[in-house]
Amino acid sequence: MKVYKFGGASVRHAEGVRNLLNIVGDEKELFIIVSAMGKTTNALESVFDAMRKGDKAFCESKIEEIKAYHYTTIADLFGSEEYRIEEVDALFEALRKAVTTNEFERSRAEEWYDHIVAYGELISTTIVSKYLNKEGINNKWIDMRKCFHTQARHKDANVLIEQSATPLRLACAGAESRIFVGQGFIGSAPDGSTTTLGREGSDYSAAVVANILDAESMTVWKDVDGILNADPKIFPDAVKIDHFNYVDTIELAYSGAQIIHPKTIKPLQNKNIPLYVKPFGNKHAAGTEIDGKASTFNTPIIILKYNQSFLRLRSRDLSFVLEEKFPIIFATLERFRIKTNLIHNTAVALGLCVEESWHLEEAAAALQAEGFDTEIIEKVELMTICHYNDELFEKYADKCNFIIRQTTTDTVRIVKPI
Repeated sequence: MKVYKFGGASVRHAEGVRNLLNIVGDEKELFIIVSAMGKTTNALESVFDAMRKGDKAFCESKIEEIKAYHYTTIADLFGSEEYRIEEVDALFEALRKAVTTNEFERSRAEEWYDHIVAYGELISTTIVSKYLNKEGINNKWIDMRKCFHTQARHKDANVLIEQSATPLRLACAGAESRIFVGQGFIGSAPDGSTTTLGREGSDYSAAVVANILDAESMTVWKDVDGILNADPKIFPDAVKIDHFNYVDTIELAYSGAQIIHPKTIKPLQNKNIPLYVKPFGNKHAAGTEIDGKASTFNTPIIILKYNQSFLRLRSRDLSFVLEEKFPIIFATLERFRIKTNLIHNTAVALGLCVEESWHLEEAAAALQAEGFDTEIIEKVELMTICHYNDELFEKYADKCNFIIRQTTTDTVRIVKPI
């Protein structure tokens, strides 16, 4: 068994779905994980935002726009503008009812977010599965919400692998075909509600499938030649790195590198399953291999992490933040589901670069009640340069307008306003 993961850019239009067919056509035992098509997740996030604001008219019009986009792809794939897929129609109707007949509850914001954005993967995999069947690739569509049991942590859940192993294996057992199509990014909480695994979490989904099914390998198909040392859209001199080890990959991914989702590596490393990152446009290209054999790399890596805020804290009674206040601070951040990406401390103050959050103001208020003066700086970015040289340091770190800069002999990390 192999596991292939196709991201949204790979299936953003009919041509991409046909290319997916070309890539998977020779495989006999394969589990395919597919993301939402194109920018569908972003579009569904705008539906969620409109639901939060009570703008049901916008919700309905946006859903119709998303539906029209998908049916343009369906018409191209199936050869008729009149062709309908009953399951796709049912999913769009369920989505419409969910956002127009229910009142938004702020306390359930993350739960509503997960429920809404999950439709992107459910719709895309339904289309892909139907198309593969039409083209003679018999396959079984799998509802990953019934297979992946997760924590009750909406918007950033972890899959409970031991609890998920039996339902996934049962879903695959006895199938006429050994080709399976399942959604990335989604699972279900103990109460049955839909959860998501974090943005770009489809990589993680594929890794868990590979772990449970003891796959021989996992491949992520992307619109680049493999893993590059920087985003080529921002840094045109980016170069491909042929071989990574698990440890370096997870460290870079956690820093924000668009290599792979940070949670992806652990399920693969635990069973020594190699991961390949290959170009979607050339299935025979070598791409990049990630395994436990590669030596530590020393090529400079430039990483930009967007959608960040900077939170400054100072204890009013001059308590030492690390020795006396650290548990209070991070228990509060965890309660409001705020993820920290960089920490900078003095004796009585703490600076935190955190993910943007709907609840950051609430968390700051709670910390004020615990005896801290707080300040929030919104719209910042976190740059990490691993294995930097003098030229890179001078160009990106030396004279930039930064809020915090941390430097070691190997890595420099900079929080700066956008």
